[in-house]
Amino acid sequence: MTFTFRPLDPLRDAELLHSWVTHPKAAFWMMRDARLEDVERAYRDIAADEHHHALLGLDEQGRPAFLMEKYDPAHRELVGLYEPLPGDIGMHFLTPPTDTPVRGFTRAVITAVMAHLFEDPAVRRVVVEPDVANKAVHALNAAVGFVPEREIRKPEKAALLSFCTREQFQKAVLV
Repeated sequence: MTFTFRPLDPLRDAELLHSWVTHPKAAFWMMRDARLEDVERAYRDIAADEHHHALLGLDEQGRPAFLMEKYDPAHRELVGLYEPLPGDIGMHFLTPPTDTPVRGFTRAVITAVMAHLFEDPAVRRVVVEPDVANKAVHALNAAVGFVPEREIRKPEKAALLSFCTREQFQKAVLV
């Protein structure tokens, strides 16, 4: 599977995103009860933020296939929860609900997201902070080279702080 990326358009993409983030499958996204206006506002805020960016991953036909966010952990999400290093970048991703799952799709998505992040030579390490209860994403993270460091407490959740260097990612996806 091959994916491309484009910046998310908060107005044009709000309805699509709303259907994704309010679905029961997206419970860990913590927007289950969000109204369309809430989703639009949240992504307008991200679009205006120099330290946080949202992108849509597109399939081979150019259709939206997943959501990706990247952020500077020195300024967003993890401020005061760990000591960021130069070259750290934070990441979230969300695959949409489907009635016809494609085997290997989510792993292909996280692999594409990581490859996209590491295309920037300034990125040396990706940091994630998924909910400690999200066992499925922990397995996906491990598959692309993430190593858990410790549990942290965020205002909205208990999270598993994990890191993946460029070398760990390359080793994981080449094996």
